[in-house]
Amino acid sequence: MAYDDQNVFAKILRGELPAHKVHEDERTLVIMDIMPRGDEHVLVIPKAPSRNILDIAPGDLAAVYETVRRISPGLMKAF
Repeated sequence: MAYDDQNVFAKILRGELPAHKVHEDERTLVIMDIMPRGDEHVLVIPKAPSRNILDIAPGDLAAVYETVRRISPGLMKAF
């Protein structure tokens, strides 16, 4: 199955759909979840196209991990 460039996250990355951005860098975007499971629930998504965690390039997965590691302490304090 090919990457669907019309999925909701692709549209958010292109600015076609609104999102409350928490953090953004050259490889990742962090947004508030519209249906959160808890107060601190955010989504960290890679900017590179990928269908799922098994489809993502290792460097892009590492960037997602580093973003989570870097912003988590600040998010916990904010919430």
